[in-house]
Amino acid sequence: MTSLARCLDPELIQQVQRLDLRARFIVEGFLAGLHRSPFQGPSVEFSEHRKYVQGDDLRSIDWNVFARTDRMYVRRYAAETHLDCHLLLDASASMGYVGPRDERPRDGAPAAKLLYAVHLAAALAYLVMRQQDAVGLGIIGGGLRTWLPPRSRRTDLVHLLAALAAVRPSGETGLVRGVHDALHRAAHRGVFVILSDLLTDGSDLLRAFHHVRYRGHDLIVMHVLDAAETSLPFHGVLRLEDPESGAWLEVDSDSARAGLESAVRAWRAELKGRLDALRADYVALDTSMPFNRALVEFLIQRSRRR
Repeated sequence: MTSLARCLDPELIQQVQRLDLRARFIVEGFLAGLHRSPFQGPSVEFSEHRKYVQGDDLRSIDWNVFARTDRMYVRRYAAETHLDCHLLLDASASMGYVGPRDERPRDGAPAAKLLYAVHLAAALAYLVMRQQDAVGLGIIGGGLRTWLPPRSRRTDLVHLLAALAAVRPSGETGLVRGVHDALHRAAHRGVFVILSDLLTDGSDLLRAFHHVRYRGHDLIVMHVLDAAETSLPFHGVLRLEDPESGAWLEVDSDSARAGLESAVRAWRAELKGRLDALRADYVALDTSMPFNRALVEFLIQRSRRR
């Protein structure tokens, strides 16, 4: 395994004890694999022109200068950052699902699916603050349990990571209510990043997504499932229990596998289509995926919103 792959391996990340070191480990390993920094901060104050070089964003070309000189120059700006990034983490009981692998929580840590989302939220917070933008956190259970408004100081990042490290899955899914509560508390328009398994009523959830966009925020939905929830790696009769309601049923996993995998693909395709229609972004993830996929998708979607 290469050093970069090791930095992005979810199982290896769990061996690092402190969440701040895990976040730094993920981000710096990810950045080490980039040939050119994607961090070009949003700015509002013009600074100067410079000659266009291959690879520059075509949107930064000053076409008025080109019309006068027949040469391409790009506009450069003084770095002024005004982005508020709101990370909304679903910590309901369903996020505590543990697949068949050796993923039992250690020392009171959250289970694999929630732990993956916590690591990803911590890495995103580290990325956003590295960009000198402001990042905040909402932890959602039956409703909005915790709200940390966006801040851009290092000390605020410490508080945010401490809140993430203390997250444990519990209660029924209150994602929709939590999103609405967070919207009422958000002081400025920004980016809402929702990290959840989205196991709740679909029509209510879509209305919440509409609400985010109606309020003028950009929206990125990171759909985190356990790898076992996308592939059903079991055999024989299986008892399935809802961790929030306690309801259960028995199924023959070998007979149900193809239907479940097809249903998950259809569900994700529908979510993507609905979010595309809202001009929002959808990232499908599971706990077997390295973190670089999620980080690349986040940067791509964020760059599209500038």
